[in-house]
Amino acid sequence: MNPMRFFVALLLFLSLGLTGISGVRAELTEGRDYAVLLSPQPTKSGKNIEVLEFFWYGCPHCYSLHTHIKAWLKRMPKDVSFRYVPAIFRKSWVPGAKTFYTLEILDEGDKFHDKIYDAIHIKKINLTKEELLFDWITRQGIDRKKFVNIYNSFTVANQSSQSSQMSRKYGLKGVPSLVVDGKYLVSGRMGGTPQETISTLDELIKKVRKERIKK
Repeated sequence: MNPMRFFVALLLFLSLGLTGISGVRAELTEGRDYAVLLSPQPTKSGKNIEVLEFFWYGCPHCYSLHTHIKAWLKRMPKDVSFRYVPAIFRKSWVPGAKTFYTLEILDEGDKFHDKIYDAIHIKKINLTKEELLFDWITRQGIDRKKFVNIYNSFTVANQSSQSSQMSRKYGLKGVPSLVVDGKYLVSGRMGGTPQETISTLDELIKKVRKERIKK
């Protein structure tokens, strides 16, 4: 065989082999890709597989993942339920949780979720300072007095307290953290890139389905 033809054929063979290898995704590994909660938590999704995203508006990694979560929600399987949960690890995170729950009560949660992230990470507005937060909310067209009254209500205080308790019960070490079916956790470095986090989420949902069939 012509040496040049042999060399070209060899390169083609190697490239096809590498393509095949790169296309194979390794199976999920506990401890590397995800963790099992020491104390599995009850879910609120009925027969559906529950997915929770624990987040903090000020977290740049949460902000990076958020776009991918939104895209995933558009194709979320019908047997899955998703819920945002504002995590609280320190006092400065409380205003974000209270803002989230206040907007939920006002039925403005979906509309403002992106706006709050952008205000903090693009416009650099410190929404942990309540006066700046209330001024910003007013500029968005929401009645300031109504927002403040709900923000300072017992209901919102109770919901924020529950968020704080959940952060501890789930054994979270940071955000963003995804919890699948109350027992599988993807968080921190094990999540990898946002794309890898979503891929792991999909695989864990499949894992839960298989486990339910076996029962």
